[in-house]
Amino acid sequence: MNPRRAWLPLLLAVAAAWGGAQALQAWQTQRLGRTVSEAARPGDIAMISSQTCVFCGEARRWFEANGVAFDECVIERDAACADAYRALQAPGTPVLVVRGQRMVGFDPRRIAAALRVAAPG
Repeated sequence: MNPRRAWLPLLLAVAAAWGGAQALQAWQTQRLGRTVSEAARPGDIAMISSQTCVFCGEARRWFEANGVAFDECVIERDAACADAYRALQAPGTPVLVVRGQRMVGFDPRRIAAALRVAAPG
């Protein structure tokens, strides 16, 4: 038997598992976006960002793609935003304030959890 042929079933299984994992992750991300969009009301999510912050752009694109209501200010353009950033004593951007809870960095799962925790019973 050709040695290369012996590896073919294993390679096909790995490729199928990887493809399945990618599809599952895409489905979960889409579902999470819907969950956050349905739970967030105007004023629930505020993002303090910076012009040079790559993660701020990622967060902004995710919010917009999923129709999530959020407010954003940029520390280099808005003195009140810069003051709020300093008051939160954050080590970097983005800083999200979700229903009063400060979060440093962008993680949709943490945002969803904060919206659920703070949601009325």
